[in-house]
Amino acid sequence: MHDGTGMQRPVEILLVEDSPADVRMMQEALHMAEIAHHLAVVSDGEEALHYLHRVDPFMHVPRPDIVILDIKLPKMSGLGVLREIRASPELQKLPVMMLTSSPAIQDRSASENLGATHFVTKPVGLFLLAGELKIINALVKRGGH
Repeated sequence: MHDGTGMQRPVEILLVEDSPADVRMMQEALHMAEIAHHLAVVSDGEEALHYLHRVDPFMHVPRPDIVILDIKLPKMSGLGVLREIRASPELQKLPVMMLTSSPAIQDRSASENLGATHFVTKPVGLFLLAGELKIINALVKRGGH
């Protein structure tokens, strides 16, 4: 991501995750992957949509370059959030990386059918997760940002 001065600007990441332990692991993995980023965290599907649509109290947040979205969330599932993102004209091209603790093939196929950009099964361990996250810069560039 370049700003107007030719400097790399951090990737704006929205992490939608209700487990504090998984949030900490993601923070560590992003640092290990050496991705220059700014991480915003919300803990349920409704809050994610409020953030993405900049509903109060998120009226002045930056638009994320990528969303990392847990499938199992309170209030609205990650699949429900992904469905809303893909249905929204201003958000539909936003790269979305899905996270799941379940190796269930139906989670992966449902995510792909709804237009997920990438899929990670957790817990993959810190080093594997860091390796998976290295794709973020490529996904953001491909997303047209």
